[in-house]
Amino acid sequence: MLRALAVDDERPSLEELLYLLGADPRIGSVEGAGDATEALRRINRALESGPHGPEAVDVVFLDIQMPGLDGLDLARLLTGFARPPLVVFVTAHEDFAVQAFDLEAVDYVLKPVRRERLAEAVRRVVEQRGTATAPRIPVHEPDPDHIPVELGGVTRFVAVDDITHVEARGDYARLHTDKGSHLVRIPLSTLEERWRARGFVRIHRRHLVALRHIGELRLDAGTVSVLVGAEELQVSRRHARELRDLLMRRP
Repeated sequence: MLRALAVDDERPSLEELLYLLGADPRIGSVEGAGDATEALRRINRALESGPHGPEAVDVVFLDIQMPGLDGLDLARLLTGFARPPLVVFVTAHEDFAVQAFDLEAVDYVLKPVRRERLAEAVRRVVEQRGTATAPRIPVHEPDPDHIPVELGGVTRFVAVDDITHVEARGDYARLHTDKGSHLVRIPLSTLEERWRARGFVRIHRRHLVALRHIGELRLDAGTVSVLVGAEELQVSRRHARELRDLLMRRP
């Protein structure tokens, strides 16, 4: 059973998070803190108590934007501890995802928090701790022609054929389409393997591109780039020859 600490400076958000966590059968106990300073004092008591002590905390569900010490600051401090609790960020802002996973966060949940999405974050915490206190929550698998993305607590399904290119963002990937971009928690290497048969090719360690959306291949002073819509993307030397061969064979 997980012992959790929820941290949010907005009381309604904190109370909702405490309610949702308390309703999860894998959460044995959950406490709340109204700011990062209060949370740090609580975590210090937990560390002094030891991993099996009465004050122990297994996971912190942490807001990012708070007055004074913010959530990222607190997570950075925790990385210096010998046995810190796991961290799940719960925030209304998707812009900090890369920084969050650089700090080895288990998950990044966007507000407004949905029960199913929070349950998935708890499952990831349980999995990382190497325990199996409850059956895995079933997760709906979308059809292979679409990929689910979250936006403001709403799950939408983006057609794979509409994706022009994908940009690596740590444990995340940013999907680009003609209408905008979406952040998903899937490594670029996973998407490369999954979509290879659909005409996606790696052109750089940071970029995966749909061949059908490449408008131009440009050579300039030994450098290679491609034009995807209005965006020019660099091609690494490692991938240049393979890409050129694929484009020459493209119908």
